[in-house]
Amino acid sequence: MSRRSPSWHVATVVGTRAETATARRIELEIATWPGNDAGAHLDVRLTAPDGYQASRSYSVASSGEGTRVVLVIDEVPDGEVSPFLVHDLREGDRIEVHGPLGAFFVWTPSPDPAPVQLIAGGSGVVPLYAMASAHAASDDTAPFRMLYSVRSSDDVFFGDELRALTDGDRLHLDIVYTRTAPPGFASAPGRLTAESLRAAVLPADQEPRVFVCGPTPFVEAVAGWLIDAGHAPARVRTERFGGS
Repeated sequence: MSRRSPSWHVATVVGTRAETATARRIELEIATWPGNDAGAHLDVRLTAPDGYQASRSYSVASSGEGTRVVLVIDEVPDGEVSPFLVHDLREGDRIEVHGPLGAFFVWTPSPDPAPVQLIAGGSGVVPLYAMASAHAASDDTAPFRMLYSVRSSDDVFFGDELRALTDGDRLHLDIVYTRTAPPGFASAPGRLTAESLRAAVLPADQEPRVFVCGPTPFVEAVAGWLIDAGHAPARVRTERFGGS
């Protein structure tokens, strides 16, 4: 997809709704947005009445051509930007965004027939959902698989959309609940380990393209386990995030 250089844009909030108890989905209309690849991110800049500015980077949950951009922001209680976006932003408000950003951690249809393995920790599912959704809407035939590590079913992002993708056989989804599993779930709750990761992802001998996103400790651990399991480092792409 052809892209202009990243630039600053004025975005108008055209819709918001709760994603989870601590996260909000925000839909923006950005008249000058050039479109973005799946997995891209942008910077949001807020300016206080006294002129103080704060900016943070957020993954984009949408992709493709068009001027509508979807974000899902998970609140960091002591953060400078996310509490305002989650609690105070309203329809009709305008904010500044810079983007689209990112060329390394993106998915686009490819002649490479290798399968794709997505691995998400918590809100790190946002850019990976964009990839899975873009793949489902494309003619790309590479198998797609997602491993989603999340605290409980109440913390799942894109629940309805992910179910629709799995029902349509465009995505194989494995969920690991780290704190509370739903009644009747096959596995007891617990954090990912090197062994459980290896059992849940595509094996190294299939040479999958792997995208990993989540908190820094999660990403570093998962990337290390993948390489120890024989995955080529060049085929493992990572994106980390911290407080916001």
